[in-house]
Amino acid sequence: MYMKVVDFHCDALSKLWENPKASFDNSPDLDVTLKSMEKGDVALQVFAVFLSEQYGRPSFERVMAQIDIFRAKLNGTGKLEWLKWRDQIREVRSGSKRWGLLSLEGVDGLEGNLFYVRLCYELGVRLMGLTWNHANWAADGVMEKRGGGLTDKGREMVQLCNELGIILDVSHLSVAGFWELAELVSRPLIASHSNAYGVCPHPRNLSDEQIRALIAMDGRIGLTFVPWFIRRDTPTVKPEDLLPHVERICSLGGEHHMMFGSDFDGIDQWVEGLESPCKYQDWVNTLLKHYPEQLVQGWMSDNALNFLEQYLPMQQGSQS
Repeated sequence: MYMKVVDFHCDALSKLWENPKASFDNSPDLDVTLKSMEKGDVALQVFAVFLSEQYGRPSFERVMAQIDIFRAKLNGTGKLEWLKWRDQIREVRSGSKRWGLLSLEGVDGLEGNLFYVRLCYELGVRLMGLTWNHANWAADGVMEKRGGGLTDKGREMVQLCNELGIILDVSHLSVAGFWELAELVSRPLIASHSNAYGVCPHPRNLSDEQIRALIAMDGRIGLTFVPWFIRRDTPTVKPEDLLPHVERICSLGGEHHMMFGSDFDGIDQWVEGLESPCKYQDWVNTLLKHYPEQLVQGWMSDNALNFLEQYLPMQQGSQS
C-alpha cells in the first residue's frame, strides 16, 4: 500500500551549498532528491538551513545563501512548490506535486540580530530551532556541558517568533531550554528529529516527561532515522529497531502526535533499508504489519499536516 509521506527534517540544502555543482534532481551525492522524493511518494519535505562550523563562524550571509539555493535550485525549477501558508495544506493533501518547507537548524547565523529573524520569516522560513548541539547567543544546545537555558536575547527572539507565527523546534535544545521555552511559546513546539530516551539513552532523544509535555500542548515529535539515536548496542540498525520508539510514544499517549524527521543528508551512516526517501514505502509496509492503517496514515502524513494546517500563519487576505 502506498501512502503520502511528510518528512520533517533533512540537510540537503547544506550539501547543495557545499557542492554548487550538485543537482537536486538526481545527484548521487544527495539522499533527498526530486527523484527519490517521487519514488518514496514524499509530498512534503522540510529542508533545514544548517551552517556547519567546519566552514567558519556562522553568518547571515550563509543563511541567505542556503535560502537562495532553495529558491533557485528547488522551488525555482517549477518541480517543487514552496509551502508558506496554512491555506496551501489542502493542495498538499489533494495534489500530486512535491512541496518544500524551510526551517532553520540553530539561529547562530542570525548573529543575535532580531531583524534577521523577521527577514527570515518574510523570506519564507516557517520553523526555527534555537540551537544546534552547542551554545549560541540564544540558548544552550543539548551537548553544552553547563546545560543552561535561554539568554535574554533568546527570550526576545521567542517573543518575536510568537508574534510572527514561526513554529519553534526543540530538537538539539538543552533540557533546561526545553522547559523554559515551553513556558514562553504561544503555539505548540515540535521536535523535528528526535527519538525516545527511554528506549535509547542518547542526549538528543526526548525523556518521557518531555514527550508528555509535547503531547499535552498538541506538539509533534518527528522520529528520526539516525542509527545511534535508535540503538547503541549494535553496529547494524534495521527499520524494525525503530518500532520500540513508536511503541514508547504511543504508550505515553502520542499516537496522534507522531511523525517522521529522517535527518537524511545529515548522516553518514544509515538504517539498513531506510537509506533514502526511496525506501519510505517499504517503511510504510513494515509499519502496517504491526499497526492499523489509520494510525500509520497519521504517522506518515496526517499528523504533520493537521498540525501545519492549524499552526502555520495565514496568508494576509486569506479567508481560510
